[in-house]
Amino acid sequence: MLVGVLLILLGLLIGAGGIWLIALGGSLYYLPAGIGLLLAGSLLLRGSAAGVWIYTITWLATLLWAYWEVGSNGWALMPRVFAPTIILIFVLLTLPAFRGPARRGEGSATVVASIAVLAVACTFGLHHLTSEARSQQTPPASPVPGPVQKASAATDTEIHQSGQDWPVYGGSELGTRYSSLNQITAGNVAQLTKVWSFHTGDMPSKAAEDKYSPENTPLEIAGHLYACSAKNIVISVDAKTGREEWRYDPKVSDDAIPYGATCRGVAYFAMPGVSPDQACATRILEGTLDARLIAIDARTGKPCADFGQQGVVDLTQGIGETVPGWYSVTAPPTIVRGVAVVGAQVKDGQAENAPSGVVRGYDAVSGKLDWAWDMGHPDRTSAPPEGEPYTRGTPNMWTVAAADPQLGYVYLPLGNAAVDYYGVDRKDFENALNSSIVAIDVTTGKPVWHFQTVHHDLWDYDLGSQPTLVDFPAENGKVPAIIVPSKQGQIYVLDRKTGKPLFPVEERNVPTGGVEPQTLSKTQPYSSYAHLDQPVLTEKDMWGMSPLDQLYCRIQFRRASYQGEYTPPTVDRPFIEYPGYNGGSDWGSIAVDTDSGVLIANYNDMPNYNQLIPRQKADQMGFKSIDKGGSPKKVQDIGDPQAGSPYAIAVNAGWRLSTGLLCSRPPYGHIRAIDLKSGKTLWDEPFGSATKNGPFGIPSMLPLGIGTPNNGGPLVTAGGLIFIAATTDDKLRAIDIKTGRTVWQADLPAGGQTTPMTYEADGRQYIVIAPGGHHFMETKVGDQIIAYALPAG
Repeated sequence: MLVGVLLILLGLLIGAGGIWLIALGGSLYYLPAGIGLLLAGSLLLRGSAAGVWIYTITWLATLLWAYWEVGSNGWALMPRVFAPTIILIFVLLTLPAFRGPARRGEGSATVVASIAVLAVACTFGLHHLTSEARSQQTPPASPVPGPVQKASAATDTEIHQSGQDWPVYGGSELGTRYSSLNQITAGNVAQLTKVWSFHTGDMPSKAAEDKYSPENTPLEIAGHLYACSAKNIVISVDAKTGREEWRYDPKVSDDAIPYGATCRGVAYFAMPGVSPDQACATRILEGTLDARLIAIDARTGKPCADFGQQGVVDLTQGIGETVPGWYSVTAPPTIVRGVAVVGAQVKDGQAENAPSGVVRGYDAVSGKLDWAWDMGHPDRTSAPPEGEPYTRGTPNMWTVAAADPQLGYVYLPLGNAAVDYYGVDRKDFENALNSSIVAIDVTTGKPVWHFQTVHHDLWDYDLGSQPTLVDFPAENGKVPAIIVPSKQGQIYVLDRKTGKPLFPVEERNVPTGGVEPQTLSKTQPYSSYAHLDQPVLTEKDMWGMSPLDQLYCRIQFRRASYQGEYTPPTVDRPFIEYPGYNGGSDWGSIAVDTDSGVLIANYNDMPNYNQLIPRQKADQMGFKSIDKGGSPKKVQDIGDPQAGSPYAIAVNAGWRLSTGLLCSRPPYGHIRAIDLKSGKTLWDEPFGSATKNGPFGIPSMLPLGIGTPNNGGPLVTAGGLIFIAATTDDKLRAIDIKTGRTVWQADLPAGGQTTPMTYEADGRQYIVIAPGGHHFMETKVGDQIIAYALPAG
């Protein structure tokens, strides 16, 4: 009776959903499957063994349909056949109830047969799941660091490469995330062990417990490691022992936290021609969440009195109206030719009248403003007149720039104009420059060239990745190039002197419609070099924990507007954005082994499920921009107000169900090796295991390579290894760059949403990571910085 009632309930739900899905033009399977369940359940309730055989036939038909639809793909088969197979066990266990007393002893045979069915199904499923992921098994003042800059700051053209040190975020100004160190190899990495760790002490208060995402990559110069915490505490430690040398706390308040408390890194600068005994001869520069640019003595941790006002420059000067948390700095300055180039994160989706996206260059010694690039005033490079702000609402640079000190260019990856999902009110210069890479002459503050990766961006496809500069292997010798990864998965390769593509970029026709068809771009730029985006979604790609939630996702897919990439935003029904705004590539960027010519990209593969909300309805729901007090927490979880436009936006990032699982099938994260010269894929593997993932946030503990969402970047070394964390399973991995096979991994105490770095001290190579966790990725928050090395001697 219990089994019969269960089948009837499931039959009603699946049958009704099947009727809805057919009406939407979807799969025909669910209606007859629901009828089969209803018949089987009704017969069981009437005491007829025919119910067992009806269900068995339905189950067999389900197997055939599943294999027809998705083949032998284990992750795709799981929601289609696993739950029906479990139910089959219970149905078969009812057989003894239909036999006479003399034959009920035969029930044991039924039990054995049922267990055999389950074992075969589980073995089949596990075989296909694991076959898709085999690569986944597996205080006092310190000594003065010597100045690293020899010429005068204004004429210094040296590139500060990683090697013995890690002197710049990204390894060097070029942003390759590559080290020439080769002590640790695939042959000995199994011996790698933790040698020290320390705590920053910066953990979230109650008010900020759901807003911490440190994302920090430390620097190391001359035996001293410099790190910053989520709320901008700068700490120097001995690079060999992890012993704290000094710390500087700028006292950032919780209300300054924008989307997340983040400090991706700091910058190091050595004053040229100055005695190392002079105060602030070497200095650390940091941008803060409350919009200050601070210079600290690298030897003592004291503010540099000659910089700005006693070591501080107020970055809100000229910004105009703002409130805490709206205008923040989360990335390190990029210092080139003595100029510290600083952008800012303007909190997404708040209002069209947002603070400016101006990018500014400050003298790294005095803190004096050298120039300001305000795209609304292209002929002006100085601060605006008293009482006038920089142009409001312009695209900003929230991530990290790269630079070519020899050319004197700094390369700015720009975001979107305010707001992200509505663009009718944008100005012509905003439409020309949103989601572009812009080369600025650091000596003048004037743009040299720009290349746009998305025309009239309505999908939050801002450039989150730091670009990477390489000498690109070409037929007639090497060409100074810039590699630009993108959230939509396209990887562009440009001449970094001129901005001209080195590989053809095709303008392809894209979907039209939505709420602003007259302003949409009819084409978008596609790279012929390499791309990380996957084929368009279909109803067959829908997933879930069981046939019920997969059916629900199929119905939602059919209800939504989806015409492939660049489906325009809609208000009358949801629209699917694929890839979602986490990429493709995001702020973790790529790494390039410049010696062997291999590019490494970890990336996400998930859609967003979005919908515009009319202004009147948005007001009734409680949407408010940050300058008007902000939306309540439950409304913030829905989306953003986009004040000043006719619509708010509801965003389901990753298209998640109430169970926490996603509506699209795994893998959700990959890591790929690409031949630098040709752009051809060398290998591509699912990235991340299911150990910390599961329905309703319950860890499954299954070491299966599901390919998890990931945030953070790769480190590549001359030892032939990729070191990377980033995934939601809280692991640091070493991957063989030749094969994609994981050759070592370590469990981290918190989420690894950051990028590791490496250096050498006293002849010993260290791998360092700051696993701080991430609120958006729902990983555990922590405050440790951890160093690994081979055993001494």
